[in-house]
Amino acid sequence: MAKKPAGKKGVDLGGADDLGVKAGAGLNPIVGIAREDILGAVTMMLRETAGNPANSFKHMKAFAGDVANIVSLKSDIAPDPKDKRFADPAWNANPLFRMSMQYYLASQKHVKNWVAEMQVDELERSRANFVSAMIMDSLAPSNTLAGNPSAIKKAIETGGQSLIKGLKNAYDDIVHNDGIVSQVDKKPFKIGENIAIQPGAVIHRTEMMELIQYQPTTEKVHEIPLLVIPPQINKAYLNDLTPDKSMIRFQLSQGLQPFLISWRNPTIEHKAWGLNDYVNEIIAAIDVVCAITGSDKVNLSGGCSGGITMSTLLSKLKAMGDDRVNSATLMVCVLHPKRDDSEVGALVSDHGIKLARERSAKKGILEGTSLSRMFAWLRPNDLVWNYVVNNYLHGEDPPAFDILFWNNDSTNLTAALHSDYLRIYEEQPFVNHGQSNLADHQLDISKVDCDLFMLAGVTDHITPWKACYRSTQLFGSKNIDFVLSHSGHIQAIVNPPGNPKAKYYRSPGKAPPATPEQWLKQAEEFSGSWWPMWAGWLKDRSGAEKPAPAELGNPAHPPGAKAPGTYVFD
Repeated sequence: MAKKPAGKKGVDLGGADDLGVKAGAGLNPIVGIAREDILGAVTMMLRETAGNPANSFKHMKAFAGDVANIVSLKSDIAPDPKDKRFADPAWNANPLFRMSMQYYLASQKHVKNWVAEMQVDELERSRANFVSAMIMDSLAPSNTLAGNPSAIKKAIETGGQSLIKGLKNAYDDIVHNDGIVSQVDKKPFKIGENIAIQPGAVIHRTEMMELIQYQPTTEKVHEIPLLVIPPQINKAYLNDLTPDKSMIRFQLSQGLQPFLISWRNPTIEHKAWGLNDYVNEIIAAIDVVCAITGSDKVNLSGGCSGGITMSTLLSKLKAMGDDRVNSATLMVCVLHPKRDDSEVGALVSDHGIKLARERSAKKGILEGTSLSRMFAWLRPNDLVWNYVVNNYLHGEDPPAFDILFWNNDSTNLTAALHSDYLRIYEEQPFVNHGQSNLADHQLDISKVDCDLFMLAGVTDHITPWKACYRSTQLFGSKNIDFVLSHSGHIQAIVNPPGNPKAKYYRSPGKAPPATPEQWLKQAEEFSGSWWPMWAGWLKDRSGAEKPAPAELGNPAHPPGAKAPGTYVFD
């Protein structure tokens, strides 16, 4: 496998500062951003304008100079080549469109410069940066029909049909998509038909979950099974998308025995389900997996919020004296969140957390549509305005993409679980070992000593990789392997072999140093998907091979509904 040292000539991690939070917003949207905190940031900027007029005048004067050059056609202001909003040739060929674009870019530049020189602390500056960027993104001329040359051309070419289709798309989103602009064409995808089709069966079902066992595809399997713990805020079939992207299918091909938990989408009547309930359900699932496979050990894998649940589970099992977990894989998960991880994080306040808890408690659940809206507004250009232009101004359908289909199939979060997750931001229990009672025990992951595999994504805007790396310093494990995939939040996970552009970074055989910067200096770059490497890591911890079981389940847990089960349709 080709490899080269990271941080040296020829290595590209996406730009000098694209390793962490500048790929986008980093704080987990489970915490949420209160409207009051956004308004507070706007108020602070207005106060700064009135209280420091010299700074404001300085930048207004510089902006006026740019405007003079723009109207006299002397300006050389140009967009970033990667900015797709201004890709149409008319932005440069047509003087009016060029002036509109340059005026906007000049405004954007000087607002950013103004914020950079505000006489405020860094927390307030971060808040101002985020809010001002969101405002400026919304004011881009490309977001309007009159200001978008490609939309005008499309309307002329189609005799206005694109505008009619755009109005229909907008109406459908208002009526059928909770007012959220559609990011994916869902029509081509059918769960159980072309998504989540790997053969298997539900072998254990409770009010909270279905446990799925998959049919082996090899003559022999490794004796220690793998239990996959998905996030509670999305459907479990991320692990089994289309066949070429199915992690379950790949795991089966490697002779592993994967079991998958499929969480029920909770409603208001389930508002009391908290972290302890979910952890206890996983313990029950481990009981079933061990009984069916005959193994007294199990490997675990959890991603994002599922990783938070899994880490809590590991601590509780240790407190119980239960050593059945042989190894654990933690994917794109932040256990030690900091508000300076991103500009979005700066917006989250103690008051905002209090309001978020009160609002979800009043409703009983945090609705999946609210989470989807929050995720989208963390990256408005990519996840909002891009689709406004495509769907409404151009009258096109959004793309038919399996990952986006899954991403938009969000679920609710119970008020109790939401409150527990908020406590993680408030109390930092994974850092302050033994100081917080979570899941009915004093949480202390410093006592967790099983082998760990941790994955992060270079351009992850939800869980920035440097924030994920901090978890390497929290556990008591002596064998921790940290891997950095050259992808974002979801595609860091869904990274099957075959992509010629895929690569990842790893420091094999070396203990993770104290900081991500130190790790990066010693890491090596590997070409290809990280899946085969992880499969090798996992097989080394999955025991000897034995004949594959001829049937799923056992007499006490007979196979029921076919995979992907029934809860996936809720």
